[in-house]
Amino acid sequence: MSGRIPTRRGLLAVLVTAGLTLCAAATADAMVSEVIYNNIPSPLPGNVPSQAFEATSTSEFGGAVELASPSKSLTKVTVGMSSWACQSGGAEDGSCLTTMGAKFEWPVTLKIYSVGAGNSVGTQVAQLTRAFKMPYRPSASAKCAGNGGWYRSGHCYHGKLFKIAFMLKGVTIPSRAIVAVAYNTSDYGAVPQRPQPCNTGNSCPYDSLNVAVTGEPTVGSAPLPEDAFLSSTWGGAYCDGGTAGTGSFRLDAGCWGGFQPEIQIATG
Repeated sequence: MSGRIPTRRGLLAVLVTAGLTLCAAATADAMVSEVIYNNIPSPLPGNVPSQAFEATSTSEFGGAVELASPSKSLTKVTVGMSSWACQSGGAEDGSCLTTMGAKFEWPVTLKIYSVGAGNSVGTQVAQLTRAFKMPYRPSASAKCAGNGGWYRSGHCYHGKLFKIAFMLKGVTIPSRAIVAVAYNTSDYGAVPQRPQPCNTGNSCPYDSLNVAVTGEPTVGSAPLPEDAFLSSTWGGAYCDGGTAGTGSFRLDAGCWGGFQPEIQIATG
C-alpha cells in the first residue's frame, strides 16, 4: 500500500478548451519525442511512496537529474504526484468516499536550477506555474478492510499515483540540473491558504497532495542518489535535523537513497 515514506523520514509519506488549444497541445506532445531523463515507472502502479508537503511543513521539493542528451527548444517535464485526498472521509480509517472521476483544481510551480558549487542550489533557469485537475483517490474498498485503502490488481493503496506535465519553450536545461516543484497548502508554501475555507466538506484536498518518489532512472542518471533538495520550516524533515538551516531550498544530503522525485524529461 505504498504511501508516505516511513518515519524519519518522519512523515514522508490546463485546463484545455476544445479545438485549437487541444490541437496545439497534441502537436507539442508529438514534437517532444526524445526522452532524456526518466524514473517514472510504466505502467503506473496504483501508488508509490511520496513526499508530503503539509504534513512535513514543506513548500518545495526536488532532486538532481543528469540528462542523457541535451535539451532542445521545446521540453516537456512530467512529475509524478500522489493524491491522498478523499471527497469525504479519511484516507486511512475506511471512511474515504469519492465519486468516480472526481477532481480538484490546484496550481503547481515547476522550478529548474543549475547545480552550484558543492552540489548547492545554483541559478534558477526556469519557472512555470500551471493549474491542474488533480484526482481524488478512490473510495475505500471492502477488500482493504482494516487499512482504509482502495483496491487494484491485488494491492491496497492509500494514495493514487498520477502525472502532471509542464511544457517549456526556449529553455535550455543544464545537463546536470535540479528539478523541483512548489505549491501552497493550508500552512506552508509561498502563500499559505489558512484561514481560507476549503471548497469541500472535507479537509482541504491540497493538504493531501504529495510528490511521488522512486528509485534509479531508466534514462539518464541520478547524480546525487542519496540526496534531495528541500525547503521546510521543520527540522525533522531534513536528514541533518535542520542543523544546516530550515525554511530555504537547499541540499538535503544522505538519507534519500531510493526516494528520488518521479520526473520524466522529453525534448524535441
